Amino acid sequence: MSATSASPHPGMGATLHDDGTTFRVWAPNASAVAVTGSHDDWKASTDLGPDGDGSAGTWSVHVPGVAAGTEYQFRVTTAEGEEVWRADPYAREMTNSVGNSVVYDPAAFDWGQDDFQMPHWDDVVIYELHVGTFAADQEHRGDFDRAAQRLPYLRELGISVVQVMPPFEYAGDISWGYNPAHMFAVESSYGGPDAFKRFIKAAHEHGIAVIVDVVHNHIGPSDLDLWRFDGWHENDGGGIYFYNDWRAETPWGATRPDFGRPAVRQFLYDSAKLWLQEFRCDGLRFDATAYIRSVHGTVHDAGSMLPDATEYLQALTAGLSGEQPWKLLIAEDLQRDTTVTMPVDQGGLGFHAQWDAGFVHVVRRALTELDDSARDLNEVAHGILGTGRGAAGTRVIYTESHDEVANGKTRVPEAISPGAADSLAAKKRATLGSAAVFFAPGVPMFFQGQEMLADRYFDDSVPLDWHDLREHYGIVAMHRHMIALRRNREGTTAGLRGPNANVIRADQERGIIVLHRWGRGGPHDDTIVVLNFSATSVVDYRVGIPRPGHWAVRFNGDSTLYDPEFGDHPVFDVDTDPVPADDCAQSATLAVGAYSAVVLSLEA
Repeated sequence: MSATSASPHPGMGATLHDDGTTFRVWAPNASAVAVTGSHDDWKASTDLGPDGDGSAGTWSVHVPGVAAGTEYQFRVTTAEGEEVWRADPYAREMTNSVGNSVVYDPAAFDWGQDDFQMPHWDDVVIYELHVGTFAADQEHRGDFDRAAQRLPYLRELGISVVQVMPPFEYAGDISWGYNPAHMFAVESSYGGPDAFKRFIKAAHEHGIAVIVDVVHNHIGPSDLDLWRFDGWHENDGGGIYFYNDWRAETPWGATRPDFGRPAVRQFLYDSAKLWLQEFRCDGLRFDATAYIRSVHGTVHDAGSMLPDATEYLQALTAGLSGEQPWKLLIAEDLQRDTTVTMPVDQGGLGFHAQWDAGFVHVVRRALTELDDSARDLNEVAHGILGTGRGAAGTRVIYTESHDEVANGKTRVPEAISPGAADSLAAKKRATLGSAAVFFAPGVPMFFQGQEMLADRYFDDSVPLDWHDLREHYGIVAMHRHMIALRRNREGTTAGLRGPNANVIRADQERGIIVLHRWGRGGPHDDTIVVLNFSATSVVDYRVGIPRPGHWAVRFNGDSTLYDPEFGDHPVFDVDTDPVPADDCAQSATLAVGAYSAVVLSLEA
């Protein structure tokens, strides 16, 4: 085979074969492309030939003897004759963000007997973590192997899904991850691709699914070899991978991918598919999808909408779900737009769920409001119920996420009592917020350390303080108990996993919301959740009950078992009376402590 002959083997990037490696790259405006690397001592580069008739814009060559671990780069000659060195856009491994691409063998990793099954979506409880800080200490940054050592803790906590903030090769060694420089490579400081696979394999062995956070609304913007990759650009733009006009602008730089180019769409689709198929991730969370489909991040400005991007998202979700329908696709759109989770054949974007801005902002405002009478309980009830924002399973609900605890915001306990995040008021209201997350209709999510009342705002250079685990072990046990109820681990609260919810009462004067949750209904299914957003405990509080019978207490959020400062307000099982209330034929008198939640379910 001559050096300028295109390879007969398929595949983009560096694809291993028995006798060597095929290199293929998209550079439609280049006049020549060559590859060089450690296999030729970076001296005797090999020319790539145009594929087919050259109309696809791809170049390739098969180089015998090139094995896994070989470092390489492309030498691209622009139409003007300038020679530029470029990392492989499809590189599966990088030495670092400005280093060399590395030939990677995906078949070399041993998955063992991994036959993990994604939990049913009504059993999903998400724990969002940042690899660099989740398992770090004062001497070591976090990486995937250290994070894997914490998986037994998450299993015992009851987590069914971990959501990993973007772990793709980014500029430097410290980042949130939302600045990916290389879309197919795992961050080298986290351990690279095999370390990520070890983490996923270990999570599966612990019965935990893994969702990875991906960024398609922009790329980079730093350490970005994609920028003017083959020399071509217009209007001072970024070249073939990006829009080269006003559509390129994002809050993170002028690096929005050109969703109208088939090769760019395929590039992004292939990256997403990689994590689901080869890496065996159980789902994807797509960052800031509003900035994919709109230049200004809003569907309310028709002039900024990007029809190409909407078509891309529809094709993406349809393709990924068509191949693996059991894997969860989540959008962070934050516009309360139910078309995000509508099926593609009905004009929707085809995501299974989206982050629910209508929950987090309303509930956090209620938790941090100092004046009990200033809370609008009807607003809180609508926020919890999800009115008009889609079915329960399509809404991811939370009070803390990486966005909600940084960028000028802080953790819920600190927001409640600045400078006194371990005060009784902060502990009570923060845990009330957790109860709202776990017991309301929706897919519950919380951020690393929330279960141990972490009070420092998120900083990608500061390790999570695991001393909080010992300091607040009772609060951790409280979260473990709430998660067990949400997942119906004891077989008594199936309604908390059910799709149905109704607000029985939103009492503005007393600050109390009473919520009915159920699936099929009946014993160990029908569940009542009482949320007290006031500093006053109540007793003999008569409330309508949807079914007659004996209702057993499953949870008392004021128990001193969780914290010795709590009030230990007594709550009791109840039997309904034939006294109408709240449009129910039966009622009962309930009790709940200050800033607390109580859960009862029908026993018989």
